[in-house]
Amino acid sequence: MNRKQYDFLVVGSGLFGSVFAHEARAHGASVLIVDKRPNVGGNVYTENVEGINVHVYGAHIFHTNDRRVWNYITQFAEFNRFTNSPVANYRGELYSLPFNMYTFNKMWGVVTPEEAEAIIRQQRSEIKGTPRNLEEQVISIVGRDIFETLIKGYTEKQWGRDCRNLPAFIIKRIPVRFTFDNNYFNALWQGIPIGGYTKMIEKLLDGVEIRLNTDYLEQKAELDALAERVVYTGPIDAFFGYRLGYLEYRSVRFENELLDKPNFQGNAAVNYTDRETPWTRIIEHKWFEFGKDAQGRDLPKTVISREYSSEWKPGDEPYYPVNDDRNGELYEKYRQLAEQEHNVIFGGRLAQYRYYDMDQVIAEALNCCDREFD
Repeated sequence: MNRKQYDFLVVGSGLFGSVFAHEARAHGASVLIVDKRPNVGGNVYTENVEGINVHVYGAHIFHTNDRRVWNYITQFAEFNRFTNSPVANYRGELYSLPFNMYTFNKMWGVVTPEEAEAIIRQQRSEIKGTPRNLEEQVISIVGRDIFETLIKGYTEKQWGRDCRNLPAFIIKRIPVRFTFDNNYFNALWQGIPIGGYTKMIEKLLDGVEIRLNTDYLEQKAELDALAERVVYTGPIDAFFGYRLGYLEYRSVRFENELLDKPNFQGNAAVNYTDRETPWTRIIEHKWFEFGKDAQGRDLPKTVISREYSSEWKPGDEPYYPVNDDRNGELYEKYRQLAEQEHNVIFGGRLAQYRYYDMDQVIAEALNCCDREFD
């Protein structure tokens, strides 16, 4: 039997596809990557605008407690010491995120952890029994004041649904700290790749053959014929032609502005937690790298992105899976179909219909490579 031209066809050059392609090549396999976009990197793609590395598909802040993942990814980029400390803007009042003593002082005027704990404990008692929806879940953890001010409006904009119509499991944990710690992730390692994520992905893919502007699903038969196996990182329902129906996603629209001023909001991320403001947050990209260019000089301009959450429809970029019961049952049917595709590996956020942080995607890709090559 004639062997095909490549051992692996990798569909998508995001983190899963790029890590897999790098490891496959390191193990002596021949690899072709195809991506329908004109650039590599998937949603972590960054683009330099006036010396600022702009996160084109939304803010990506790397954070992990997984030593293997950290040791792996830092081979391909030096990371800066950026710490995520977002701010919440509720009708012009600013609050610290995550919820900590700065938040509680602003909200109630308390100055000691004991006072803050007493208020939250009293407000939590409003919910009796098992929370039936997201609103009750949040109140049972942090109380009504924080829910109404800092969670309700933001969450309803993000999901396009009333909090009473969202399942409780969407918010399992809320970072509540009775300290003055503004580090949102509180991960052992975090930061942003110096020079941007695109530079990091290009290092991962050094030596790998890549075809951009290539839609795999439009040329599936022709591309499948090139490789022994396929690594697919796109939407799982799209792979099967939506034959069982569409999985639901939330999508995000970005409104970008280049401003002729050095500072717009003084922070990388400001969440707008009232229901009336149409955007969910504003990202000011330069603060991911402390407002400096590659030579360490202050940047005279700034780029901001307003983020608007929307219901996904075909043609939009899918961002967040809607992990409710209906979609979970539909995904399970697609997963069973995927198991019958013996020459296809389904990996990553879209192919596994799961919200992954970046470190989890890398861990999944490395685990997949362990099974494939060891």
